[in-house]
This record gives sequence, structure tokens and C-alpha cells, in this order.
Amino acid sequence: MLNRRAFVGTALAAIASPALAENAAMSRMPAYAFSFPALSGDDIRLAAFSGRPLIVVNTASLCGYTPQYAGLQELWSEFRERGLTIIGVPSNDFGGQEPGGTTEISETAHHQYGVTFPIAAKAVVVGPKAHPFYKWAAEARPKEVPRWNFHKYLIGRDGYIAEVFPSAIDPTDTRVKTAVARALAAS
Repeated sequence: MLNRRAFVGTALAAIASPALAENAAMSRMPAYAFSFPALSGDDIRLAAFSGRPLIVVNTASLCGYTPQYAGLQELWSEFRERGLTIIGVPSNDFGGQEPGGTTEISETAHHQYGVTFPIAAKAVVVGPKAHPFYKWAAEARPKEVPRWNFHKYLIGRDGYIAEVFPSAIDPTDTRVKTAVARALAAS
């Protein structure tokens, strides 16, 4: 009986508010439905990583957390052969700490920190103009949205958020590595 009531309530809410229905549909879609323009000009289609865990992290070149690029690269080197993908998403949303363009972002990520995982083009990660992935993540985890640079979303093999790690948690932290190992072990 309770399931029937929940279904009826959801159906009535959808009829009463198309925006609610749209949000409900968005929350059911997996992360693999999204893509990011790549820093290199191509697209990073998350569908290409379907069934594999992902870490999507908003980055910035002039942030106190920018050295986390090295930790992300270390995590990528340790787990990529087992199926982990990391995607860096440069953003100027916090403190104006990503003011540069493609050349400056590439210089920091690739040359200064030796990053070899995919880097997206600069994107908005919070607010009404946020990239659709970040809107989806905010809907799924409204209390765990990025509050600063280097906020990490771990997406499980099922395409949904498995864990969220705020900026202060280094990518090489035991909690991150344990969560990644769990996501990789899931079938």
C-alpha cells in the first residue's frame, strides 16, 4: 500500500509540476549521459567510460589546492589499469582562480603537474549556468555540491554518485583510495 501511495504522489506531483517531472527524470539518468568539451577541442563523452568508475573533479590553476593535480595523477596511475578514469574540469567559479584560457590551463595541468588524464575545457560548476553534469550532481547530492576547487565526485560502475570528497580531502587520502577500490570491485 505504501508503494502505491508513493507512486500516486509522484504521479500527481509530475502532473502538477512539469519541472518536478523533469528533475525526477534527470536524477534517474546516469552520469554516462553527459559529456564535456575537452581542453584539446574534442568531446569527453562519459558514455565512453560506461561501466567504469569515474572521478570528476573541478580544478583551478591558481588555487591553494592546485598541487592536488599531482595526487590525482598518482591516483590515476595507480588505478587506471583497473578501470578508473579521472576527468578534470577547470572552473573559474571560486575565487577567480582559473582566469586563463586553454594554454594556461594546459601549462599548469600537463607541464607543471604532468597530468595525463582527460582535462575538459573550462566550465561553470555551480549555479543556474552550471554544466549539466554539475546540475545533475547537485540534484543527486544537494548537500554535497562544490564549495571550492578540487571537489571530487566518485561515480560508480552503475553511473551514479558513489562518494563525494570535498576539496580538503587529498586524492591520495586513504578514504579516496578505499572508495575507488570498492567502486572497482563492484560488479
